[in-house]
Amino acid sequence: MKPSALKFLVCPSCKAELHLHASETHGDEVTEGRLRCAECRRDYAIGGGVPRFVGAGAYASSFGYQWNRFRTVQLDSVNGSWESARTLAATSGWTDEDYRGRLVLDAGVGAGRYAEVVADRGGEVVGVDLTRAVDAAYANVGRRPGVHLIQADIFAMPFRDETFDLAYSIGVLHHTPDPREAFARVARTVKKGGGFAVYLYDRYGLPHFADMIRRVTTRLPLRLMFLAASAAIPLYYLYRLPLLGRVAQVVAPISMHPSWRFRWLDTFDWYTPTYQWKLRYPEVWRWFRACGLHDVAIFDGPIRMRGIKTESIA
Repeated sequence: MKPSALKFLVCPSCKAELHLHASETHGDEVTEGRLRCAECRRDYAIGGGVPRFVGAGAYASSFGYQWNRFRTVQLDSVNGSWESARTLAATSGWTDEDYRGRLVLDAGVGAGRYAEVVADRGGEVVGVDLTRAVDAAYANVGRRPGVHLIQADIFAMPFRDETFDLAYSIGVLHHTPDPREAFARVARTVKKGGGFAVYLYDRYGLPHFADMIRRVTTRLPLRLMFLAASAAIPLYYLYRLPLLGRVAQVVAPISMHPSWRFRWLDTFDWYTPTYQWKLRYPEVWRWFRACGLHDVAIFDGPIRMRGIKTESIA
């Protein structure tokens, strides 16, 4: 944790300021210590360089496992692609200049793939995740200047309203118990004039057999599913066959990403999360309007939308 994070961190319970008590430092990073609330006197641990406002990943524990297993797979700096940068741009419509000198919230940071992109473009990025995925993110990008990582619940984040210039949540809100409320909690943290962008699964087309398969896979041990998802690596070649592949993709979908590492990761990601809501554009558009976000831009699917905060909503 960088001491400069105290400028935006507050107690998630009462929103009072926090005082830093460092017990171990490494350069500019506080690696061990605690944060104490000035009002309600609650203590929050700092461990492994990350402030911990929750103790465990609860319903999202599969992501903690996932991102520590696949820690560097989706980092542009490691895989040599621009895939994360392209996905962020396609979701938000923001340019490099939009990030420079801005305070940006990454709601559901995972292993830090998008936080890396924002930092590369001169933004100061605050990545929040419920799970131990923050440990993977910290190993990847946590010591970089302008990167802050926090383990916290998206429904009880340690920020005051209207803290951030920009916020985004890519592939995260549909994995929470209440995507509408999670959206509202993130939207509250955006300043007037700031932007909020989301990427969500859509509920269009025919129902997938994958939804029925998930009734079983979400109850299986994560280690077993990690091994089972590796079947997507060789099955990719079978699934590419014109007729057989089309039928197989309906009956038991797998990722068809050309990179075998991405295929393994994406297939695991589809079949293990506790929640996986699918949504429609009109309902998400109503979320934007209800949270004081207007000038809503709609981008190519599944659901990618961005709005501008024009009014505060209590």
